[in-house]
Amino acid sequence: MPRTRYAPDRGLTARMVTTMFFIGLLYVVFVGVLLALVRGAWPLILIIVGGLFVAQFWFSDRIAAYSMGAREVTPEQAPELHGAVDRLCALADMPKPRVAIADSDVPNAFATGRNQRNALVCATTGLLRRLEPDELEGVLAHELSHVAHRDVAVMTIASFLGVLAGMMTRVALWGGLARGGSRDNNTAIAVLLIPLVSAVVYAISFLLTRLLSRYRELSADRAAALLTGRPSALAAALTKVTGQMARIPTRDLRKAEPYNAFWFAPALSGRSMSRLLSSHPTLEQRLDQLGRISAQLGQAGRG
Repeated sequence: MPRTRYAPDRGLTARMVTTMFFIGLLYVVFVGVLLALVRGAWPLILIIVGGLFVAQFWFSDRIAAYSMGAREVTPEQAPELHGAVDRLCALADMPKPRVAIADSDVPNAFATGRNQRNALVCATTGLLRRLEPDELEGVLAHELSHVAHRDVAVMTIASFLGVLAGMMTRVALWGGLARGGSRDNNTAIAVLLIPLVSAVVYAISFLLTRLLSRYRELSADRAAALLTGRPSALAAALTKVTGQMARIPTRDLRKAEPYNAFWFAPALSGRSMSRLLSSHPTLEQRLDQLGRISAQLGQAGRG
């Protein structure tokens, strides 16, 4: 992976490695339980687990873009958006990702892709309509930092593994368990254990990805502010986007909520979420960090 001018974050790297290690360990245990309880279906279990994981890793950018209604645009179709991405990529010394727009009034943005060469950065029409040019650059710098730090790929894989638990449960129940019949004591045990193990795996992976998601958002804010040298612009964008969320119809927010872990700011449909379950740090935490960075840059400038 080529290096960029984004400030490195060893804390983020350590958290990504730790999250993937523990989630990987959970799924080794989970698949092992399935193989032990459902011996007749083990080839099918391994094929589906491996196939889905490879497909998610290689096509994550297309899946995410399609799910969120993103369409790639050319420089002629979106000159201001492309111009902002061009300037930031030159400043960060990184390859330019594909650029997309999602037709949604929810003011937001996201980045996806397994590496810098396959990355995609998308802004919604609601975001483009509401932000000033320097605010938009702050948001895009935030999203490009996710690509530079490679946490987009980690979040995509980690989120997918959470879904895999439920899927493997259905495969086991429909496959080997259905053939076992009520006469097999192992079948009765498996019927009880597999959903329980699946629920535990999903809950732990969910909490791990939430912890990583909150830290990576603070890391992206910090990296974007240092790269552009304008933390106040990013703070203004954060304040404006969060305030505008209250004016978006609940129906539109609910459509965006499943992808909160990928958005610049969470789409909350009028209800509060505990910090433990939130995909993002609070607005106050993000603004406080940007305020400290602004003060540090000001002191450095005077020095």
